[in-house]
Amino acid sequence: MQTPLSGLPIRRLTKDDLAACADLSEDRGWPREEHKWGLLLTAGTGYGIDDPDGKGLVTSCVVTHYGTDLAAIGMVLVAERHSRQGVGRRLMKHVLHEMGSTPLTLHATPYGQPLYEELGFTSTGRAEMVRGRFTASGPRPQVSTRPATAEDLAAVVRLDTEVFGLDRTHMITRLPSFADQFRVAEQDGVLTGYAAAWPNMDTHVVGPLIARDTETAKALISSLADGTDRPLRTDIDVRHKELLDWVKEQGLEPIAFNAVMTLGTPDLPGDWTRRFAPLTVAAG
Repeated sequence: MQTPLSGLPIRRLTKDDLAACADLSEDRGWPREEHKWGLLLTAGTGYGIDDPDGKGLVTSCVVTHYGTDLAAIGMVLVAERHSRQGVGRRLMKHVLHEMGSTPLTLHATPYGQPLYEELGFTSTGRAEMVRGRFTASGPRPQVSTRPATAEDLAAVVRLDTEVFGLDRTHMITRLPSFADQFRVAEQDGVLTGYAAAWPNMDTHVVGPLIARDTETAKALISSLADGTDRPLRTDIDVRHKELLDWVKEQGLEPIAFNAVMTLGTPDLPGDWTRRFAPLTVAAG
């Protein structure tokens, strides 16, 4: 007799589960995103339930910790054949129990948002996903950028901690090997922004994108676009309307909106005015 879904054990996922996680993404019509899964499974904590029929995973999610002050939940997926049976809710309740009093955040698709609201999350903002071939038009941003070097890493971490509001050293130090491009902007020897572009299927995803102002953000995106022949994709906080309007003028098109949600904190820490795009968006 087959064990019901409610009785299947929840276990920790590891890098060895990368193929099964990618299969689950594909099952739900998402890109396989092995590269992103690899980062999240090594830098974060994965949770999942094995399919009793040996067909991979029933469900998954990954939690990325930023100390005890915040954790980000993403890649919440349920196999199509097991959807609408409460298994996603069960996994999320398990994760919330594991997290205890740690404040949480996630990016929710319209499909997933009702479940998160039921679990107590509230919407604190929105991000717009844009994608397309970058075709430069209009005046070139007048901010100089250059490839980041090993000597820049300490300054990048300091700036990121100041803007993000928490220490993300364990993520930022992985950028040089994770990203195909990693660039910084500086003025008078002071770092004023940084950005990376990492490979995801047939695109390069721009993120994180931290910048002193919109002109610096434009310069970083332009410089990353110069370094690839792939379409660009990024998720930009909708409050940065000037940057969103500009990237659309350069050929990127709107794809979707995700709700930025939190639990246990009224808002995200840090300075949103300098935080233009996240490292990864693992919406569910």
